Amino acid sequence: MEKLSQFWDMVVEVWKQGVYGIDVGQVVVAIAILAAFILTRRLFTRFIIARVKSAANRTRTDLDNRVVAALEGPIRFVPVVLGIFFAAEYLKLEGNYAVIADNLVRSFIAYTIFWAFYRMVDPFSFLLSRLEKIFTAEMIDWLVKAIKATFAFIGAVTVLGIWGIQVAPIIAGLGLFGVAVALGAQDLFKNLIAGILIISEKRFRKGDWILVESVVEGTVETIGFRSTVVRRFDKAPVYVPNTKLSDSAVTNFSAMTHRRIYWKIGVEYRTTIEQLRRIRDGIEAFVTGDDAFAPADEVATFVHIDSFSDSSIDIMLYCFTKTTIWGEWLAHKERLALAIKEIVEGAGATFAFPSQSVYVESLPGTGPEVFVPPATKPQREENR
Repeated sequence: MEKLSQFWDMVVEVWKQGVYGIDVGQVVVAIAILAAFILTRRLFTRFIIARVKSAANRTRTDLDNRVVAALEGPIRFVPVVLGIFFAAEYLKLEGNYAVIADNLVRSFIAYTIFWAFYRMVDPFSFLLSRLEKIFTAEMIDWLVKAIKATFAFIGAVTVLGIWGIQVAPIIAGLGLFGVAVALGAQDLFKNLIAGILIISEKRFRKGDWILVESVVEGTVETIGFRSTVVRRFDKAPVYVPNTKLSDSAVTNFSAMTHRRIYWKIGVEYRTTIEQLRRIRDGIEAFVTGDDAFAPADEVATFVHIDSFSDSSIDIMLYCFTKTTIWGEWLAHKERLALAIKEIVEGAGATFAFPSQSVYVESLPGTGPEVFVPPATKPQREENR
């Protein structure tokens, strides 16, 4: 019994000393407090936030819906912070442990606050849309990213300050390191500057169809700090460094005011002058009379007998459609092609195709065979 009593005393001693001198029972209760607040977090999300969302849905504006959606994560984290705080208070820590627990709670509070600020940038980014008259949408996107990065940096500085870490000496110490990194990251800074130039010059925007010879052709998706994502027409994304887009000639097809149609229509050489004039006038009347094509006072419009090719008389058609949308342009071009075929056939003419004529003066086997007499023998052979 004495040994058993000693063993029990050891169990009680270990229980009281517990973890770093804290009673195990208190640790268990503290864990239970934290778990209870975590469960409360689920109930809080299910009932409170759900009701707030329901109230926001009943309003006419969409801003409150976006704000609630942005703050949902930070709000759900609040019960966790409260659980840590009450668990630490129950433990009644002393000395360094109390300082660590206090700093931990303060750090989580700062994290939650700046997390909320970070998430709130997107719902209120519409306020920056008023600056689109001065800046492009891409510059506003960059500004939104910069604001987010600022909140993240301030939050990190706040947390480090809570733990007594001075940020200024760290930044000063990183100065020399930054110079060394800058020497090895010249391409990164070049691409960053090139991206700024692309946006400031308004070369292209998101959604534009661009062509960079020997580099890429497709639709711009994003303009990043280092590279621009261009999705080709086969739906494959291409990540192009900004320097290539800044230093090269970029054709922005989305900036076209009109879309061109340039054809050479070949008819046979047997076509008469009257037929040529009728075809020319008919095509010109169709182009100028159709509302889908831009008028001649806005863009160059020509329908003329152009040249004598090897196997055809060519009529040049040069005009522009009002639309720049590819699908609509194809539809207008199809109508024009059908109209031209109808005009040519209505004039009694036919289209020419590449051909080659061969002229032969005579063919073998069509006349009488020429008689060739045998050669005579020399005289000296006859006298033998």
